[in-house]
Amino acid sequence: MMKSCKIKTYLANLAVWNVKLHNIHWNVVGPYFVSVHEYTEKLYDEVFEAYDAVAELLKMRGKTPLSTMKAYLERATLEEVEPRAFDCCEAVAMVEADMQKMLDLAVEIRNEAAEADDYAVQGMFEGYIAGFTKELWFLRAMQSKTVECGCGGEGCCCQKK
Repeated sequence: MMKSCKIKTYLANLAVWNVKLHNIHWNVVGPYFVSVHEYTEKLYDEVFEAYDAVAELLKMRGKTPLSTMKAYLERATLEEVEPRAFDCCEAVAMVEADMQKMLDLAVEIRNEAAEADDYAVQGMFEGYIAGFTKELWFLRAMQSKTVECGCGGEGCCCQKK
């Protein structure tokens, strides 16, 4: 069985990310508001499911999961963001950056679990890796500048480059 240190960091990141995704969800503005608003809602629902599953994984191992915002903020490698209006492109870029960090940590945990023959952790985190890989593809496609959207709206991400 692998050590739970990185799993606790992953749990803390999920807690912080859940709050951050809500912040982005509530405060996104711009021509793609509905798409980004709905996408971040889908993500925070998925993040909460993972949050619960990871906490239960720790409990199954006889460990006490972190359970306070103070503990999460001290342990997390993801950072909070102050509430304000986020344009659609900024919102998507923030989600992508955090998801990449979560993917990187999930890979570390999965690899350590494989070395320790900890199949429960390995299997769980392989699922997270597959999910993040697909979502990162979506996020990068959403930010692609290869084709102009033609909306011409103020704040359109096509006008920024």
